[in-house]
Amino acid sequence: MKILIVSDTHRRDGNLQEVIERTAPFDMLIHLGDAEGSEDRIAAWCREQNADCEVHMILGNNDFFSSLEREKEISIGNYKAFLCHGHFYSVSVGYERLVDEARDRGAQIAMFGHTHKPCLDMRKGITVLNPGSLSFPRQDGRRPSYMLMEIDREGEAHYTVNYL
Repeated sequence: MKILIVSDTHRRDGNLQEVIERTAPFDMLIHLGDAEGSEDRIAAWCREQNADCEVHMILGNNDFFSSLEREKEISIGNYKAFLCHGHFYSVSVGYERLVDEARDRGAQIAMFGHTHKPCLDMRKGITVLNPGSLSFPRQDGRRPSYMLMEIDREGEAHYTVNYL
């Protein structure tokens, strides 16, 4: 199983469209907020490359007129993942509140956006990840980033941070 994880595209969708074409086919897309009205277009692009593609999107702090959910819990293979944008968990100053929330929900993975900086870490037994931003990256070098998650035949998750 192959999962494309993105965040903070802020309606500047050219890089996202390129990444979708470059990484296709994949089984699931997770967008961790701040699509800013591009939700239907993004879902259509994913389903063009795979009609059965699962699409999960959540609300970001700039998704003012969206009806997306603020948070989600989803299953990915044998894992339970907690998805949020992160701004309600103060991720700009640390991951402690996010990790505690994921643990309270019984999740093994906590995914967030908001900081525009890629992150892949293990905290208190929880995999914490942020794909960064494809539109407005803020990490050193400021390269647009996204993440791929792959579940192997044994059910183990593997993650890669990728850059344009």
